[in-house]
Amino acid sequence: MADKSAKTKISIMKNIKVVLILFLAIVALCFRIDDPGTTTIYILRHAEKDISDPKNQDPELSIDGRERAEALAVKLKGIKLDAAFATKYKRTRQTASYSANNNKLEVQTYDAQDFRGISELVKTRYNGRKVLIVGHSNTVLELLEAFGAKRPLFAIADDDYDLFFELTIDSKGKVDLKTMRYGKSHHSSTIK
Repeated sequence: MADKSAKTKISIMKNIKVVLILFLAIVALCFRIDDPGTTTIYILRHAEKDISDPKNQDPELSIDGRERAEALAVKLKGIKLDAAFATKYKRTRQTASYSANNNKLEVQTYDAQDFRGISELVKTRYNGRKVLIVGHSNTVLELLEAFGAKRPLFAIADDDYDLFFELTIDSKGKVDLKTMRYGKSHHSSTIK
């Protein structure tokens, strides 16, 4: 009789252990599904362009611009980017290319005026990841707004090339924006 009672207790303990393990696995899975992490988006204007030919609508980066693109790659060196986006213009693609190459990424093209489209793409496909987006002086602030951030300045001036925006979106949708500068100083605007 004592032998049967001991076997029953062992069987019950095994069942409790299995149920406990399953419960803990389900709890862990729920936390993993509900909290994909923070999405980080680095948004900036392209680096300095070559202005030697005023008629050229699609100039490449100038020497200063290439140096700034390299400075960007150095700034982002310790960060594993999951995607890099630029508009169709050479200057934006070249600005993003050094950082993309460091992460073995192709620079993807987005429509410079489709702020909502790029915002939705990043928030859905790159949720919980790190993304670089290179735009233009007349699109960067609109991009920030499309992601839910407030403008840190009224406008980006023609000679503002060193602004660097780090936008984060946490798993609950809270947006935080840090405004910095990178590379050699080249700006006239002041940050709020």
